[in-house]
Amino acid sequence: MNITLRQLRYFLALAEQGHFTRAAETIHVTQPALSMQIKALEDVVGARLVERTPSGVVLTPQGRGLADHARKVLAAMAGLEQGLRKPGQGGRLMLGMIPTVAPYLLPQALPILRARDIGRDLHLREAQTDRLIEELALGRLDAAVIASPPGDEGLVAMPLFTDRFLLAGSAQRIGDLKAGGPGMVQPRALDPGQLLLLDEGHCLGDQALEVCGLNRRSGRLDLGAASLSTLCRLAGQGMGLTFLPEIALTQEMAAAPGLTAMRFPDPQPAREVILLRRSSTLPDGWFEDLAGILRQAGRALLTAA
Repeated sequence: MNITLRQLRYFLALAEQGHFTRAAETIHVTQPALSMQIKALEDVVGARLVERTPSGVVLTPQGRGLADHARKVLAAMAGLEQGLRKPGQGGRLMLGMIPTVAPYLLPQALPILRARDIGRDLHLREAQTDRLIEELALGRLDAAVIASPPGDEGLVAMPLFTDRFLLAGSAQRIGDLKAGGPGMVQPRALDPGQLLLLDEGHCLGDQALEVCGLNRRSGRLDLGAASLSTLCRLAGQGMGLTFLPEIALTQEMAAAPGLTAMRFPDPQPAREVILLRRSSTLPDGWFEDLAGILRQAGRALLTAA
């Protein structure tokens, strides 16, 4: 059996996208080239790996099994390549960040990274947590900054800082809550119908729901948005209340006229921002240096807040 790495990469792209055209676009090849490699892989394996449907393709049981093995093989290859490349030491650094951290942490960290000659050729990937972890495992990223504990044993996590949540809204809404006494500003006492949340898949929205003891079907939680900045502008105009990470406070307060923020009573809800790498990647000091710089940048933002 002679399975090539190219065939595995093409097959995983198809498995992830569920569509030949989209898969071909993600790996920058033509659809006929992708189809030819998938057909060759099926010939080598001796079984059908995908089934065509009106909306795209689905994996067969054999395809699902091969996809699991392919991810492990490509992750191991990525670890080997990065061990030789030594990311962060004056060369290319592939770094991922979730959207509720990147716009605030990166501008603070980038000057320090360049001054320290870490990631002189920095490539940033901004995406939701699940996507970042997947790309990290596949070797498309060297490291990723997220705010959810990873469930993958193949990843090494290093804590960066604790980012507390504040409650943000118009001066009128915040004033009314404060006037109601401490009990009114407890997270679980908030009216679900007033909450503005990020779209499903953003960990900040899920964390806000968890803090309030809610789920996506509670109340009128139908004003989700794709960015935290959008939520802050809506909240500043009196459209509702939103959870605002402390690292975003200075930037969003300056950008959203009318926005006011307040702290919750102790114990204040918070998220832990962490840096991830694959356990198979040799850190060689760059990972610790990167974590130290990101930690320094995060603390500067928290101090300013």
